[in-house]
Amino acid sequence: MLEKMKENVKMIGVGLAILLIAAIFVVKTLASHSDDNAIDAQSLMVASTSQSSEEKSEKASTSERLIIDVKGAVNKPSIYEVAKNARVNDVIELAGGLTADADVKSINLAQKLTDEMVVYVATVGEEVSAVATTATDTRTATTNTTKVNLNTADLAQLQTLSGVGAKKAQDIIDYREQNGNFKTVADLGNVSGFGEKTIEKLKESITVD
Repeated sequence: MLEKMKENVKMIGVGLAILLIAAIFVVKTLASHSDDNAIDAQSLMVASTSQSSEEKSEKASTSERLIIDVKGAVNKPSIYEVAKNARVNDVIELAGGLTADADVKSINLAQKLTDEMVVYVATVGEEVSAVATTATDTRTATTNTTKVNLNTADLAQLQTLSGVGAKKAQDIIDYREQNGNFKTVADLGNVSGFGEKTIEKLKESITVD
């Protein structure tokens, strides 16, 4: 009887030992998975933060650049991208500098640029109403208030007028060649695309004399 009890006690001890080992194994396994999940979550968070930082950096970089259209008496007229705090002189340097016949007095080299600006450099003796820098809205920055002569202005000069692009400028020239010189500013209404409101807006910038 005593021997049987001892045997039962031994079996119980063995069973408890097996249970203890199994419990330790389960605990270690769960701890390992927990660590892996924590590492994965941390990696995901780092990757997400990095991507977000890159996107913000890219957006900031884009918002800090200006697109400028350079025309007239420069060596390489074109559209240029410059820094947000750039000046007229900076974009002219990108355009290869001024030509030999450029009128330096026609522009303010120290003027700050704004996005979508047109920088037009006149030649010596050229008569235009906006030979400095003009924005694409109705505002005009200029150091020369000479009016554009509808009868003598070329394509580039006509495009310095507010709201006059390449097509309208060419229409003016075509009308002039087919019908002779404009007699009055009001005659501009005979050109397609120029209504009373447009002429009213331009009348202080144009002349036929």
